[in-house]
Amino acid sequence: MVKRLQNKVAESRLSLPFMAVIAIIIVLLRGDFTGRWWLQLACWSLSTYLIVELNNVNSLLRIYSRMVSCSFLILILVASYLLSDVRVSIVTLCVVVAYTLLFHCYQVRKSVNWVYTAFLFIGIASYLFIQILYFVPILWICMTFFLMTMNIRSFFASLLGLITPYWFGIILFVYFGEIDYLLQHFASLIEFQPLFEYQHLTINQYITFAFVVLLLIIGIVHFVRNSFLDKIKTRMFYNIFITMSLACLTFIILQPMHFDVLIVLLIVNVSPLIAHFISLTHTRITNIMFIVLLIISASLIFYNSWSHLLTF
Repeated sequence: MVKRLQNKVAESRLSLPFMAVIAIIIVLLRGDFTGRWWLQLACWSLSTYLIVELNNVNSLLRIYSRMVSCSFLILILVASYLLSDVRVSIVTLCVVVAYTLLFHCYQVRKSVNWVYTAFLFIGIASYLFIQILYFVPILWICMTFFLMTMNIRSFFASLLGLITPYWFGIILFVYFGEIDYLLQHFASLIEFQPLFEYQHLTINQYITFAFVVLLLIIGIVHFVRNSFLDKIKTRMFYNIFITMSLACLTFIILQPMHFDVLIVLLIVNVSPLIAHFISLTHTRITNIMFIVLLIISASLIFYNSWSHLLTF
């Protein structure tokens, strides 16, 4: 088998350290973390590390590769205008932690502790983005058909995990007399904005969305055609990524006012799919596609960062 550029990059042990250095340089040049942005930096760093572990523990790729975490870093840099958003960074970290815990539950019927803790982090994320609760039924479906861990105990464990942050939070809200804020927080679940309102989206967001969707299509088509080469367990995990990606995509199309959080959640799910394509293909055409995607990524990173600098 001929090792092309894409394979050399995918299998290199230097790919992730190189991308980490590039990410730090871009962050410093943007000046996002020169103030009090240490929390966002910690969240993005920890999210990247957990994605590395998610790949290692669950063997998402059949070969040694850090392409899942590299893809995540590149796509986060493409959406660089969100780097300093504390809400987005915390929600992303909570979702990555939840995935890491839920994947431990594969075919484990007695996985109450893992399920409870995973949904505890979803509950924490809902403090900052209450609409994430719309994804809970989809996660239950994934637990039933792909993780095969759903039963009455895990169902109630997930509910308990979601409720736990509010058990502690309601005490503080009552103490500070902010109970109305909490009620309004939950009321926003049933308050839908007009559908398909794209007027407020910027050109940066349109371009980022189009690129991520392109990667999603490439990743899904590739995986569907080649999934028979993976183990059943791996196929189940990728089915979760595909299901959650399509859910995020649908949510963005219907309610684009939540774009900033949803695009990063989409990136979390798209990263393994495009990494699977880059790491496990080796034809001349896919190598050309890899180079083109790399050039587009670099251009978008530069463009989004450049646009950001122009506003100051």
